[in-house]
Amino acid sequence: MVSELCFGTMTFGGQDAGMWDHIGKLQQKEVNDIMKTVLDAGINFIDTANVYSYGQSEQLLGQSLKDLGIQRDNVVIATKVLGRMNPQPNSVGLSRYHIFNSVDQSLQRLQLDHIDILYVHGVDPKTEVEEIVHSLNDIVNTGKVRYIAICNWPAWMVAQAQTIAHYNKWHKFIGLQHYYSVVTRDIEHELVPMAANQHLAIFPWSPLAGGFLTGKFTREGGAAGARREAFDFPPIDKEKAYNTVDVMKAIGQQHNATPAQVALAWVRQQPGITSTIIGAKTIEQVNANIQSTDVVLTADDLQKIDAVSPLPAQYPGWMVRRQSANRD
Repeated sequence: MVSELCFGTMTFGGQDAGMWDHIGKLQQKEVNDIMKTVLDAGINFIDTANVYSYGQSEQLLGQSLKDLGIQRDNVVIATKVLGRMNPQPNSVGLSRYHIFNSVDQSLQRLQLDHIDILYVHGVDPKTEVEEIVHSLNDIVNTGKVRYIAICNWPAWMVAQAQTIAHYNKWHKFIGLQHYYSVVTRDIEHELVPMAANQHLAIFPWSPLAGGFLTGKFTREGGAAGARREAFDFPPIDKEKAYNTVDVMKAIGQQHNATPAQVALAWVRQQPGITSTIIGAKTIEQVNANIQSTDVVLTADDLQKIDAVSPLPAQYPGWMVRRQSANRD
C-alpha cells in the first residue's frame, strides 16, 4: 500500500553533475529536513533513480533514512536502471550485466538490503525485451528487488513484456511511471487503457509540467531563478498551458487553492492513477503540494479544465470509438 502522493528526490544532489545542477542542489541537512516533513505527513512512497545526479540522490536519500531512524518496513523505496553512470560501454542500458551491477550499486548507495520497486527507466534499443524481462525476473528472485515496474515505455512494448512474462511464468511489471499533467495527456491514448486492462498502477511524473503549472510563468515572462528558465523540460505546448493555468487560477479561487494544487488535484482524480510523484526544493513547496490532497474538484471544475486542455484525437482511437458505437 502506498500513499496517494509519492515524493521524488530528483532535487537531491546536483553539485557538479551537469544538467542536474539546474534541477536541485539539496545537500544532507536540507534533505533530512525535507524527508522528515514528507514522512511526518504520511507519505510512505519515495522515488529516486541511480542516474539522478549520478548516484548523489540515492546516497543522500539512504543517509537520510539512516539519520532519521526510519524503520525499513515503513517506507516503499523505488529506484531505476538504464541511464549512463560512467563512460564505460557497459554502464548503460538494460542488459543483464548492467541490471545486476546497477542494483548492487544502488543498494550500496541507499544503504539498504533490498529495493521495493525497480523501474526500467526507459527503452534500450540494443537489448531484446525478452532478455530484459528474464533478467528482471532473476533479479527479483535474488531477493534484492521486490517488484518491477516501467518508466517511459510505449504501450505496445509494455504489453509485449507482460505477455512474455505470463507465458514464461516470470515476474510481471506492477506499474507504470509516465509523464502526465493536465497539459500533457498523451498517455490517455494508449497507456491508460492498457494499464487498466493489465491491472497496472500508474505513477505520473512531472504533474506540474516541470513547474510550468505553478502559475509562476505568464505570457509576460517566467519566474526569476525558476528551473525552467535554465532547463526547459519536459516539453509542453506553452500557449495551451497559459490558457489552462488561467482556468485553474479561477477554479483555485473557489477552493482557496493555488494553480499548482489544482493541477495536482486534477491528476490525482484521473482514472487509473495510484500515486502522483511530487518534488520540491523547500519545505514550503512540500507542504503546499501535500495540501493539494485536500482539494476535490467538482464535475464542473473537471469539465472546464477538459475544455481548455483537450486531448487531440488520434487514429485508430477515434475510429475505434466511432465503430464501437454500433455495439451500444
